[in-house]
Amino acid sequence: MIGIVTAVATVGIVGIFVGLFLGVAGIKFKVEVDEREEAVLRALPGNNCGGCGYAGCSGLASAIAKGEAPVNGCPVGGEPVAKKVSEIMGVEEAAGVKKVAFVACNGDCEKTSSNYDYSGNDDCRMLSFVPGGGAKSCNYGCLGGGSCVKECPFDAIHIVRGIAKVDKDKCKACGKCVAVCPKGLISLIPYDSGYAVACSSKDKGPVTMKACEVGCIGCGICVRTCANAAVTVTDFNATIEQEKCIKCGACAAKCPKKAIVNL
Repeated sequence: MIGIVTAVATVGIVGIFVGLFLGVAGIKFKVEVDEREEAVLRALPGNNCGGCGYAGCSGLASAIAKGEAPVNGCPVGGEPVAKKVSEIMGVEEAAGVKKVAFVACNGDCEKTSSNYDYSGNDDCRMLSFVPGGGAKSCNYGCLGGGSCVKECPFDAIHIVRGIAKVDKDKCKACGKCVAVCPKGLISLIPYDSGYAVACSSKDKGPVTMKACEVGCIGCGICVRTCANAAVTVTDFNATIEQEKCIKCGACAAKCPKKAIVNL
């Protein structure tokens, strides 16, 4: 009986000392957490997509609280989240432009030719290492392997007739598809853009025409047609400067290859 009492007393005393030690340690080594950081984290969508450039939402919340990232740094949350975060941080909401991913290729399987039949792993990153950089005659075109599809956390991009197509309403502009495309065909452009050049070929006109029916041949008709100097041609490929574009559609109407598309 005495042994049992002694054991219970010993356990109790040890428990008290352990509790006291943990309590003191907790106070001494306590890490102060910025309440604003926690509030910002709760305001973020929680997708942890990395589109902001940080390691998930917690990383962005920490950076915002420290003043190292803008209050509108979350591309997924957009303006509504930016407004909440700006209120938490007590700063004026930063003006932001809603963006969407755009694939600069319109050469689907019906409009392009192939050098050979490919049978193997459907991954654009692997296809870029096969002969010719892929089966397509155009070395600049979408490979259709679907790496961007697998990378998108919002089901906003799919392969349609051999090329990637973006669903504007689902896209959150996280940029993951941009980073994974080995051809560099995907970019983020303003959501309300009117027209864009759906081609990335830098080959001369005759070469492009052999490979694709809708490839840009760098003829410059769009440049001469645009009344606002929003279109330029570099390396036989046209580019529309969205800040200057007034969405009149004149360039698209005059393009002989229909390489300029209405978004």
